[in-house]
This record gives sequence, C-alpha cells and structure tokens, in this order.
Amino acid sequence: MMQSRPERSTTIVKPFTQIRLLNALAVGTLISAASLSTELWAEDSIIVSHGYSSYGSLKYGPDFKHLDYVNPDAPKGGEISVWAQGTFDTMNPYVSKGSTGSMASIGYERLFTSTSDEVGSSYCLLCTTIEYPEDESWVTFNIHPDAAFSDGSPLTAHDVVFTHNLFMEQGLPSFRDGVSAIISGVEALDDQSVRFTFQDDAPDKGRIGQAGATVVFPQAWYEETGARLDESRFDIAPGSAAYMLDSYDVNRRIIYKRNPNYWGKDLPINKGRENFDTIRVEYFADSTAAFEAFKAGEFTFRQENSSLSWATAYEFPALDEEWVVKETLENGNLPSATGFIFNLRKEKLQDVRVRQALALMYNFTWTNDTLQYGLFQQRESFWQGSKLAAQGLPEGRELELLEGVRDLVDPTVFTEAAVMPHVSGDRQLDRGNMRKASELLDAAGWIAGDDGIRRKNGETLEIEFIMYSPTFDRILNPYVNNLTRLGIEATYNRIDSAQYSERYYQFDFDMIFGGYRVGLEEGSGMLQKFGSVGLGDVFNPAGYSSEAVDALLPNVTSAETYEEMAAAVRAIDRIMRREMFVVPVWYLGKYWVAYYDMFEHPEELPPYALGHLDFWWFNQDKADALQEAGAFR
Repeated sequence: MMQSRPERSTTIVKPFTQIRLLNALAVGTLISAASLSTELWAEDSIIVSHGYSSYGSLKYGPDFKHLDYVNPDAPKGGEISVWAQGTFDTMNPYVSKGSTGSMASIGYERLFTSTSDEVGSSYCLLCTTIEYPEDESWVTFNIHPDAAFSDGSPLTAHDVVFTHNLFMEQGLPSFRDGVSAIISGVEALDDQSVRFTFQDDAPDKGRIGQAGATVVFPQAWYEETGARLDESRFDIAPGSAAYMLDSYDVNRRIIYKRNPNYWGKDLPINKGRENFDTIRVEYFADSTAAFEAFKAGEFTFRQENSSLSWATAYEFPALDEEWVVKETLENGNLPSATGFIFNLRKEKLQDVRVRQALALMYNFTWTNDTLQYGLFQQRESFWQGSKLAAQGLPEGRELELLEGVRDLVDPTVFTEAAVMPHVSGDRQLDRGNMRKASELLDAAGWIAGDDGIRRKNGETLEIEFIMYSPTFDRILNPYVNNLTRLGIEATYNRIDSAQYSERYYQFDFDMIFGGYRVGLEEGSGMLQKFGSVGLGDVFNPAGYSSEAVDALLPNVTSAETYEEMAAAVRAIDRIMRREMFVVPVWYLGKYWVAYYDMFEHPEELPPYALGHLDFWWFNQDKADALQEAGAFR
C-alpha cells in the first residue's frame, strides 16, 4: 500500500463544465441550456475517472484491454451446475422473509464493479466515467449509453434514482439506515447523468463506494406491475446483467441463462468472463444427499466445506476414472470473522466474565484434530493474517490512538499482548479450562447448586444454540456437552432455514454460529458492524457496542492513508478481542473444490476470488468425452 494518498493516475482535472460537455459529446448526449447554465456556477475543477480507489492508484488504466487474470479468448458455451441446501419460496433477493432462491441477484448490476486482484478499487460498469470534487461532497455517474435491461429497454439515470428511492422506502431497515447516513439525495441531471449528494457529516471514506454499489432496477417494470421490493414473489424485474432467470422448479432447481444480447459483453472489464451458457442450481436437503448426487454426475462443480468429507469421502468411481478433478486452490481473502456469536442483547450474556467462561469450554484442538482431521488453523483476530490484526503490545500510531480512549478500556489493553484464543488439550473436556470457567462464573454470581446447575437470583443459566445445517451437529454437540458439564442448561436446536432466518432477523437467539464480514480495507461499513449506531442492525448480530470503539471509528472513516486506517483497525481489533463477543473458531485459507473434468481456469488465479462462475470456462471436447464414457446420469 502507498505511504500517502497520491493523485490517481487515471484521473484528469479539468474545468467542470468543459468535462461534462466533452463527456456528453463523446456519448452523443445533449446537455440542456438550463443544465449547462447551472454548471457554470459549479467548482472550477473536478476529478474525472473510470473508477475509484480509496488510498492509491487504480491498477487498470482507462484504456486497459482486459483484466490480467482472465483468459480473454475463453470460449463461450456449456453449462456449469452447483448445489444449494434447503428450499426456496421466492426469487426476490431483497425480501427479508422466507428463503430466496440461490443466486437470485445474479441478474442485476451495480454502477461499479470490483476486480479480484486489488483491494479497495472499483471500476465503472454501468457508467463510463465518474466526476467528483476534491472534497467528495458529491459524485456524478455518467451512465453508459449502451446500458440496457434484458427486455431491451434502455437503462437511464432515472432508473438509478428510482432504485435508490425504492430501497429507501421498501428496503431492509438496516440497509436504509446505513445508506441514508451517507447519501442525502440522488438526482438525474439528464438521461445519462445521475448525481449522488452526500451528508455533510457522513464519513469521508466509503462515500463514493457506497454510491457505486447501487444496484439498478427498471422503473417502468415496477410502475407497470405494482410490485414491491419487500414482497415475496417469483415474478421478478428484468435486470441488466449477463445472466437472467431461465426457469425454476420450486425446491428442486433453478436455471440461469446467459443473455445473448447482453449489452456489456464487449466491455474490457467483462472480457474473458461470464463464459457459461447456463448456470444450474440443484437443491438438496443436506450436504450428504448433495454429495451422493455429485458422485453420480447430477451436478458438476462442488466447493467442499466439510473437513470430514474432504478427508474421507473422496473415494468414488468417478474420481478413480479421472472423470472428476479434486483440487486445493489458494485463497487470499481475509477469513470471515466467524465463531460462536453471543447475543449481547440478552442480559445474562452482558457480563464479559460469562462470555469468557463459555468461550473456555470450546476445545479447538480436540475439535480440529478429532473432527476436522487437523486441516484448520485457529483464528485469533477479526482481521486474521493481515496488517489490520493486532499483535503483541500496542505501539506506534495504534498506541497513540488507544491513549485517547484509555479511560474507556480495560487497563490490561496496554500491559498485556493482544488477546489470543485459549489453549485446550487433546481431550474433549479440558479440565483446566473448566476450572477457569467455573471461577469466572462464580465471580459473575452464577453459583452451582447441589444439583450442579448454576443459578443467579433463582434463575438458571440457560443457553440455546440455533442452527439450520446438520453439518454443524458434530461440532456443536460436543461444545454443548462441555457447557452442560459446567452446570449450564445448554441446548442445541436445529431448525429449518426459514425459521432460522426469521429468528436471526428478530435477534431471537442466545448463541449462533456466524460471523462478521471484514475486509482488507475498512471504512464506513464498520459503523454498522461494530458501532453503537448498528445495535439494531443485522450486520451486527451480537449487538456489540463500545464507547471506546465508537471514539476510534472516525479514525478509520477519515484516514488519508492505508497505514492510518490500519492502525485504527488494529486498536479496535485489540479492544474487541478482549471483550469476547465472538468465540473464535477455525479458518482454512484455501478452496477445496471438486469438478468434472470439462472446466478450465487460468493457470494463476487472482488472490481474492475462486471465480468458477466468473472466469472459468467450458471445454466441449472434454465434456463430449465424459458423456461418451458414461460419467453423467
């Protein structure tokens, strides 16, 4: 990363009105006299670019031919098929109730798109260029003149305005709250230009990225049908993306097909991508049933997430016949900050000593060695393995920031190394950790009675885990057993995915297995995930808040350099790890994949994506050979 924020090599600074006029002429758009006269009063200089990078220069210049990691000559054709678990009762990806069909948002595009070999960079997709002043108080997107929806209707600035307003009226409350805190208004300057204006007090970082993340729907379709964004339905609006819904059989399969008239197929950002004619999703009740179907050739690509299966189950005829490729590929993404999440909205879990005690009863060593075949590593940080992870004692800029909140944090933050996960033995129940946990619960007032059950003020300490996937049974049951040995009335309740979604959105749980989405570059999104403003937000499942973290967050959102941002994140990471609202579990750092030997991928994958549905491609000759050999049912 750069030491300081340089001028972006892909931007040009010119008088604003001249730029708008040149852009309009370039795409054949007329600027009205009223619009032009208004702009004469605008800023003298405006930054124009084909993309945006928060801290450094864009990797790809305005004249790039294709992304470095794709095969620009990849053939188009064929089908790739994957699997999904459970059921679905809607194809609307933006509804909060029910179960949405897998990949239901595939048909919709955003103003910006990202690449898989950069951090913090976004490029125009539905736009040709963006324009914004140095203070980033607003941004204008110049819509690509060829942009169109799958029904052939043009995509315009008015559709962008309509979509933003639709989300503000009918989107999830957490989304509305987050976006409205950043964007004050959206207006169409003409058919091809749309301007986002930002709140004066919005965080400096993330403004333009948030605007660029706007998905775009056709205004005409919504007005003609009367459909709502927040209703469960199978009839969905046409999108502008390369794929569109072809067919579905409820709870059995969904098929998406590549739009042969896709408006953006020749864009440099899309070269060598979106190569399959169809993407098929097959539904199964659980992973075991899906795996049996994969072995029989009922679907053709499987990304494995079970260490048990990866270590023991990949012995079957299709693999022996070399019809199936089993491959481990590198994954450069940050591991999700996953673990057992405490719901701090529950009074019984608000005492950090209780959370620390419950965390001590999870045995990573035994779980990994016995149940996961030693394939994983134990997660330490919310930003594992990156420059954003706190290490050792605080120093430098991180220490300076922590000094500013000294009165709000545990003094040991300054005297002890960053909290590491506890060490456990090779037996399921580590008695040493159980003694420590017992002492912590005693200190918190949860005393074991003659029956061994812990009570406080006459109430037992009840903890319910909820989960919808049977894959976690073998992980959660031993943990629940350990908690029971400690005198806690712990239960594990596996429910269906629809019930789980409803309880999750209502924060109706004690503990879940889940996580927080984190990135190599952090910005305003941290306010919703870890700030007090996100207490009612689904992006903050624990309901975590801290005065100290609130005080440090502006240092993340206003950082002018990557190093400044990283120091602030490390300080926050250090505080949150001590407060133990997520029991850290495991991470892999690799992709486990198996697929029928008719798919190909670039020799060197980008660091931040597997890309099997993006830039892999189909080999027809290999597919014909597999078909002739009897590889598929």
